[in-house]
Amino acid sequence: MLSLNSSLMVVTDLDGSLLDHHDYNWDAASEWLARLKQHQIPLVICSSKTAAEIVPLQKRLGIAGAPFIAENGARVVFGGDQILATEPGAAYRTLCQTLKTLQAQFRFDGFHQFSDADVARFTGLTLAEASQSRLREASEVVLWRDDEHRLAAFREALAEHHLALTQGGRFWHVMPVGTGKGIALAQIQQHLAEQEGQSRITLGLGDGPNDVPMLERVDYAVVIKGFSKTPVELQRTDSEHVYYTAHVGPQGWREGLDYFLAPND
Repeated sequence: MLSLNSSLMVVTDLDGSLLDHHDYNWDAASEWLARLKQHQIPLVICSSKTAAEIVPLQKRLGIAGAPFIAENGARVVFGGDQILATEPGAAYRTLCQTLKTLQAQFRFDGFHQFSDADVARFTGLTLAEASQSRLREASEVVLWRDDEHRLAAFREALAEHHLALTQGGRFWHVMPVGTGKGIALAQIQQHLAEQEGQSRITLGLGDGPNDVPMLERVDYAVVIKGFSKTPVELQRTDSEHVYYTAHVGPQGWREGLDYFLAPND
């Protein structure tokens, strides 16, 4: 269906997709990562992680300088060397102030209320990685401690402040209205098309509800079996362009690429 020799771009979520949900390794995906690099196929990370987390990971994956999407689309980086934040951004601090006012009505905690050690403990990240995850610029991670049925009222309250709520594989995320993985991908596609003079075929992989906007936009979608209580449901009618994996994490990631690419390699 697809060829490694075609003008292809792979767009991937991280946690629970390219990275294992528990220990964050990508061993099962290593062979495919090498093949994509060999064929000069761009790999665009599209994650809820911060830029401070993604840039070091790009270096370890051998894709330093590539465009990426951070904070669920609230932060878009078009490539090149990045000057990373050393403290949370001004927009993020303003967002946290807004959330603080809403804690009078709803029970939840944000990452800004925890220490690096706290975040490391409930995510499995190292202390250094937890610190990077708290260098946020435009969105906040929320641990919901209220009743599930109150989420709708929380969404309405956020909307009054031009904020939206999206569900990731582990946590809820609060971000500005008008941002998201699909919108961010469109921006990167336009940027690359202007640079290259052509549009690339896109293959996207993700496992959580926050990946839906990206998976709806790509030409070919791999829905990786995930751990979220909310199943990933796409509204697409081109079922031949959508594949649901039997495996989770990087094993599912490899399975998805095997399905769309291996027969034609």
